[in-house]
Amino acid sequence: MSGAPIPAESSQRLDKWLWAARFFKTRQLAVEAVNGGKVQVDGQRCKPSRTLRPGVRVHIQKGEMAWEIEVRALSKQRRPASEAVLLYEEDEHSRLQRQERARKAREDAPLRMRGRPTKRDRRQIIAFRSQDSDQADH
Repeated sequence: MSGAPIPAESSQRLDKWLWAARFFKTRQLAVEAVNGGKVQVDGQRCKPSRTLRPGVRVHIQKGEMAWEIEVRALSKQRRPASEAVLLYEEDEHSRLQRQERARKAREDAPLRMRGRPTKRDRRQIIAFRSQDSDQADH
């Protein structure tokens, strides 16, 4: 991480760290999640101003996804995702559960078209409708 790491003996606000580690797109979203009880530090609810130090365990619930992580480093600013993953270490069990939920969500998602139908799609729709109406006439 170039230029942004904070020395290990320092501490950082929870909402700032969640934003810098890219769990939330804005600090305000991080604050709302913490206030809503979606983020726990060492198994307890806390405030957005709670100070974090490396070694602290954090549980983050975001929609259907959940992370059990250990803080490894602090960062003064938001960096690229490749550097943000160096700020924490995810529990192996948590990672496997999250991947399984994502896989199930992909499988359960209905098949749907994206955007407008193409010319080929439109022709198939017309052909299907004409077959359906022909069968209804008989």
